[in-house]
Amino acid sequence: MFERFTKDARDVVRGAVEHAERSGAQSVEAEHMLLALLDREASRGSFALAALGLAERRETVRAAVVEARRRAGLSRAEADALAGLGIDVSEIVTRIEEVHGVGAMSGDRKDKAWWSGRRTFGRTAKEVLEKALRIAVSRRDRHIGDEHILLALTARPGVPAEVLADHAVTYEALVRVLYGEGEAKAG
Repeated sequence: MFERFTKDARDVVRGAVEHAERSGAQSVEAEHMLLALLDREASRGSFALAALGLAERRETVRAAVVEARRRAGLSRAEADALAGLGIDVSEIVTRIEEVHGVGAMSGDRKDKAWWSGRRTFGRTAKEVLEKALRIAVSRRDRHIGDEHILLALTARPGVPAEVLADHAVTYEALVRVLYGEGEAKAG
């Protein structure tokens, strides 16, 4: 599959690995792919994000991803569902952080020296890459570009899709920007 990746898509994957390494995460996840996409310039994905007005709001997206990682990667929808069961995620995060420090639930390790190998790709990152392939195939594209990764992030539930939707970046909006009006069927 990776031989079909464009240079921009490979750069997003490498950038996601770098984000995971910098944060001390044990594996690369979908959130790291979103952060790597936000770093991109002069690619199809970055142009689509700019067209949807995200260029000047990148820092708010980054902050929302960091906040979700503090909640152990739970989306707001998942936190709200737990609240419906009487579980206050904010209170749990606060108590754990009082004892273990800020970011204790993020899964990131502060003692980064422990890691000496390559980062593995977690379930969410693998799902995004598989979805990107399915989107490219459904569009009859012969390559997988960073735009396909971006579309995949918006097409599957989770923190990246929720954060992007909060900033008016949805699958449908991206398809309109990337391919024109009226082609917004899910891949």
